[in-house]
Amino acid sequence: MKIVVGLGNPGQQYAHTPHNAGFDVVDALSRELHGELRRSLRFKAHTGKVLVGEAPVLLVKPDTFMNLSGEAVAAILRRTGAEMSEVVVVLDDADLPLGRLRIRPGGSSGGHRGLASIVACTGTDAFARVRIGVGRGAGARDLVEHVLSRPPREERELLEKSIVLATQAVLVCLREGVEPAMNQFNGMVAKLDAAG
Repeated sequence: MKIVVGLGNPGQQYAHTPHNAGFDVVDALSRELHGELRRSLRFKAHTGKVLVGEAPVLLVKPDTFMNLSGEAVAAILRRTGAEMSEVVVVLDDADLPLGRLRIRPGGSSGGHRGLASIVACTGTDAFARVRIGVGRGAGARDLVEHVLSRPPREERELLEKSIVLATQAVLVCLREGVEPAMNQFNGMVAKLDAAG
């Protein structure tokens, strides 16, 4: 079984903030694939099973807060018997410009605490990740405020377009593999419509 883990923080105060881009992608996948996410106390996550073609996929939004995301992922792996090579993690990346995607088959956490937690709890960094660029914010806002606050309208519109793009990238990862998704989406930048 393949598993898509979107990273974010639970709670309405964090909804639709840049740090919750991973949650937004999982929500979009659930809608597109006619799934339903339900709270699982066993996994400390909201989960839902969907089909991509004939293949079962488990969608996951950890309820552990970002810095402890690995606890939920490790519990799900133990229960399902899935390997980390079958996992795609979707997360925000402040080091990428807003709107840019980057897909990798593995590698370091790059300082992202949610990713670092997954590596620490599973003992491996050999899993695919889809990074969604959220930038570092304009003006005097610090990084924490930027990623945990709802962005201004134009930034939010661009982030929403990035989430649509990332959702399609995850579907390519699931249907065709990480390398085709990298070839198609790496470096791609979401853009606002000319009228927008």
